[in-house]
Amino acid sequence: MNYPLLEAQFQRDGYVRVPFISAKEVEELKKKFFDTLPQSGGQITADETGVEGGGMITYDFTFIDKNPEYKRMVFDIITSYFKPHVDRLLADYKPIIANYIHKRPDGGEVPLHQNWAFVEERRCTSVSIWVPLVESTVENGTLQVVPGSHKRFGEFRGPMVPWELDNIKKELIDKYLIPLEAKAGDCVILDDSIVHYSAINRTQGLRLTIQLILIPSEENSIHYHMDSAQPDTIQALEVDKDFYMEFNPWKKPGKVKKLRSFKLNQPLINEEEYLRRMNLPKIDEPVVAKNKNLIERIKEVFHI
Repeated sequence: MNYPLLEAQFQRDGYVRVPFISAKEVEELKKKFFDTLPQSGGQITADETGVEGGGMITYDFTFIDKNPEYKRMVFDIITSYFKPHVDRLLADYKPIIANYIHKRPDGGEVPLHQNWAFVEERRCTSVSIWVPLVESTVENGTLQVVPGSHKRFGEFRGPMVPWELDNIKKELIDKYLIPLEAKAGDCVILDDSIVHYSAINRTQGLRLTIQLILIPSEENSIHYHMDSAQPDTIQALEVDKDFYMEFNPWKKPGKVKKLRSFKLNQPLINEEEYLRRMNLPKIDEPVVAKNKNLIERIKEVFHI
């Protein structure tokens, strides 16, 4: 492994894959999932999401649990196990969301999407650390990504904000995804703006992963909200990790600091426009040097 190549891969492809936690930690985190499950309040249902397609949520996902105290418990467990490994890999990042993601047999498709925008992405980068707790394969619905799609689409992403790639999801799934199979305990560090997907678990075995979302320590998290009463206007809200523990992501947020409002100018695009945009500079290229601390710790860890 070569540091310049690793750095280049993250900037070019929007992800890197590296070893992360030990086999012992994998087993302990699996046990913690089942031990704490009785504290779950159950998933937010389709009727409670308030959005079309809510019924398509066919996987267990801590973030949409009804019990904030259960979400805090999971957050504390995951961050305590992950902290020494995160500190070795990333410089000055803090966690804001932690999830167990459990796909039941013959279910669990996660539709094509980009993660929400958690920071001003022209200035810095938020990341997800995705860690399978069992071997992750195509058969059990491993993570799939569109390499190089980060920082090119959907700059203002939130639960109620229309996604500009919505009309070409089938084409992207059929033509442009690559599966990232991984061993238990390895991780994929993703730019949260990369386009990604995972298919149904077509095995009868356990398919359990962890996702930890982090932002630069000096940054405040943002949340882009679009009210159904003003479907052409986005509100940029300043939030913190407690915000993500308490709210239904499809409902209007409560008392939070509003940074600004602006008109949405993000029309749906076709495949031709998608291909054109894939060949344009990313939105953060003038400041990409600032984001090198995402990978610089990996150089130290692997002595490269």
